[in-house]
Amino acid sequence: QVQLVESGGGSVQAGGSLRLSCAASGYTSRPYCMGWFRQAPGKEREGVATIYTRTDTRTAYTIYADSVKGRFTISQDKSENMLYLQMNSLKPGDTAMYYCAASQISCRFTDFGYWGQGTQVTVSS
Repeated sequence: QVQLVESGGGSVQAGGSLRLSCAASGYTSRPYCMGWFRQAPGKEREGVATIYTRTDTRTAYTIYADSVKGRFTISQDKSENMLYLQMNSLKPGDTAMYYCAASQISCRFTDFGYWGQGTQVTVSS
């Protein structure tokens, strides 16, 4: 069974930084795409960043939500067992529960079938 476990959340002041980690295990086949999503109370869950690697070229591709471009960076370790989200210049609007997710189909939101339990990020002004 695939397991995704997030860590690294916490409370920070606006302008601060946090680094979220996601430990993945139990894959029987390599995921097509990994991503970070977030959901604030009363709001729809939204995609933050995704990353996938072409099997032929081993080239990684990333995509970010406009709201976090230039501030957040998604990455994986060489083994692809760990997923990270470096968050800099945090804003109160970044406050949300952050989820690590995996897809074996595409990087589209609806195709992510595996989810972690989430880690809370709170940014105060």
